[in-house]
Amino acid sequence: MDLDRIQELLEIMEKYGLQSLQVKEDGVEYRFDKKSEAPAPPMAPVMMPHVVPGPPAAAGSAAAPAAGGGAEEDAGSAAIKAPMVGTFYRAPSPDAEPYVRVGDHVTPETVVCIVEAMKVMNEITADCTGTVKKILVENSQPVEYGQVMFLIEQN
Repeated sequence: MDLDRIQELLEIMEKYGLQSLQVKEDGVEYRFDKKSEAPAPPMAPVMMPHVVPGPPAAAGSAAAPAAGGGAEEDAGSAAIKAPMVGTFYRAPSPDAEPYVRVGDHVTPETVVCIVEAMKVMNEITADCTGTVKKILVENSQPVEYGQVMFLIEQN
């Protein structure tokens, strides 16, 4: 990482009032922490997706809409939610194949997408085992914190 890139990241931290910033580039992970007199409030992890098991549905009744996206969750499904506000990408580059497709089997380590936030590409992992049931976000679309991006049929 060159000095200009470090300066750019420090300016981002200052602009948005961040106490720490973690970046992974070219397989190397960097962490910048700002020292302050007062302890910083606890931060939610940024790199981890939020996987929430779906609520059990009564026979013959419609599933309740999921929070943050209006998507329906079925019994036995897990929702992979956006861990931050950003831009959703299904593939590592515009000409690359998507990380996952409907019907693909995933494990907790499987990268399912990227959420770009402040020019930092954050790989999002499935964090569960199962089959991709639905992809609820279009490529290059903005996502909100907690928005359901994928439904995974747990098996």
